[in-house]
Amino acid sequence: MIDVYYAPTPNGVKIPIALEELGVPYRIVPVNLGRDEQKRPDFLALNPNGRIPVIVDPEGPEGEPVSVFESGAILLYLAEKFGGLMPSAPRDRIRALEYLFFQVGGVGPMFGQAGWFMRQPERITVGIERYQAESRRLTAVLETRLQEASWLAGQSFSVADIAHFGWLRVADYAGVRLDAYPAVQDWVQRIASRPAVQRALDPVQSARG
Repeated sequence: MIDVYYAPTPNGVKIPIALEELGVPYRIVPVNLGRDEQKRPDFLALNPNGRIPVIVDPEGPEGEPVSVFESGAILLYLAEKFGGLMPSAPRDRIRALEYLFFQVGGVGPMFGQAGWFMRQPERITVGIERYQAESRRLTAVLETRLQEASWLAGQSFSVADIAHFGWLRVADYAGVRLDAYPAVQDWVQRIASRPAVQRALDPVQSARG
């Protein structure tokens, strides 16, 4: 059973969703971010960057335990090991990788910065305007893609969709109104209705098998 070091953040929810979609048993290991548990030595031994999510797979390469940090790396590890959530067609696989890295390099950091600046007690207008504008620009890129394809990789649900869903489901955190992006809004609703996603987002879960 894979251990998932978890907090219910936009990055954290990606991993239970992927595991539910793949049908892989896992156990949630809660990490209390408010108490800085992610900064403790035992956690830093798994992720020296001190961030969730992290997984520990007891049956990693050569049958030995392995820990993996960074949500994009974890998603790719799971997709490759368990043979799902990644298109087999070469061109669709390229699209999946493009949009996965588009999320980890763009959407996540920009949405996160927008939300942080919006919630500071002292209003820092230049920060709010910059990061909200960039968050909306990135969402418009997704809107264009989802107007031409059902999923970000093309015809199949993939790690790229899971990566973005964690942030787009809470787009208002970054000041992004999804009613201005109807294709993205429909995509979020379709993902949210998937049984595996609903199981992963169950707030009372402690383990899945």
